[in-house]
Amino acid sequence: MAKYSEEFKLKLVKEYAEGKLGYRRLAHKYGLPDPSPIMRWVRAYQEFGLKALRRKQTKQVYSVQFKVDVLHFMEHTGASYQDAAIHFKMNNPSLIVNWNRRVLEKGVKGLEARAKGRPSMSKRPKPIKNEKPLSREAQLERENELLRLEVAYLKKLKAFQENPDAFLEKHKQRWRSNSTKKDSD
Repeated sequence: MAKYSEEFKLKLVKEYAEGKLGYRRLAHKYGLPDPSPIMRWVRAYQEFGLKALRRKQTKQVYSVQFKVDVLHFMEHTGASYQDAAIHFKMNNPSLIVNWNRRVLEKGVKGLEARAKGRPSMSKRPKPIKNEKPLSREAQLERENELLRLEVAYLKKLKAFQENPDAFLEKHKQRWRSNSTKKDSD
């Protein structure tokens, strides 16, 4: 959703055109932190009319050559971002600001279209880390741990098979006692 509605922008532009208040006072009156958006709206409205204040439904995609042409125009004429936007019939000078910043950071390559979204997941599984081979002692400790887990599992299985009701009752009591403690807090 747009930060400011078309009606709000038009109201400010018309109020400015009446000449009663300047940019700063209008910004203060309507709680805008900075008068620069009002300046852009007024200038765009003067050049393109009401359609300049409308938020476009589809995103305009500009070619790399177009972006370079806009930046060269600014460089050779000394035009501001707003002037360049009006000259090239754009209603968003902040796009040109971003293009200029990208060119300064990455060169013309920065103006090329970027892939959007997350990269697709790889089809191949992640490689397993090559762990150091365990020493004989570490292998035996690992085997002992696995055997202890197996014995504990088998004991619980045997207890459940002998008396499933007692096993379930024991776990129900534990669950109830935990739930009453939480409720009393």
